[in-house]
Amino acid sequence: MTSSMKLCFVTVGATASFHLLLQAILDESFLVALREHEYTHLLVQYGKDSQTLFEESLSKLPSGNCGIEINGFDFNHAGLDSEMRLAQANSSEGRSGGLIISHAGTGSILGALRLGVPLVVVPNSTLKDNHQEELARELQKQGYVVASKYQDLSTAVKRAEALPSRMLTWPPVNGIGQRRHRTLAQVVSDEMGFLD
Repeated sequence: MTSSMKLCFVTVGATASFHLLLQAILDESFLVALREHEYTHLLVQYGKDSQTLFEESLSKLPSGNCGIEINGFDFNHAGLDSEMRLAQANSSEGRSGGLIISHAGTGSILGALRLGVPLVVVPNSTLKDNHQEELARELQKQGYVVASKYQDLSTAVKRAEALPSRMLTWPPVNGIGQRRHRTLAQVVSDEMGFLD
């Protein structure tokens, strides 16, 4: 077992409820999958109208939450950058890295990709159109994320564990002998105007 913090951060989004994702990540089978990959913490942005569901789901878990420390909050007006950063490896702060699981909102996806943290994208199938599913599918096809249905999150964690080795090659080099391209995280930061 690891002695440093390994955090899974989950965001269900700020505008639309995503109760199915919330219930899936507070299911014992998902928490067991996290422990199998040495996760120690689960931080959940559960949305504006889901506090009761979050608390009820927590109360139904076995004592000790399968060895995972679980915390949650409804919304952060300042954005989710600081919470997402908790999933980045930082040895001086005792963090061995982690994972972000996000609804398929563009802002959340870009925020996570910019930080270079492995990302599982879960489209909200209850929304009127399928733009989230199209985006998740395309990003997975290009190798940037793991797209998952909320029912398959336990296996998505395992697949996401392979992302860090692939992230070193983002964006892909087009041919032999070409100069090294900037990473996807650098491209996203530049395009969005981040200076950090």
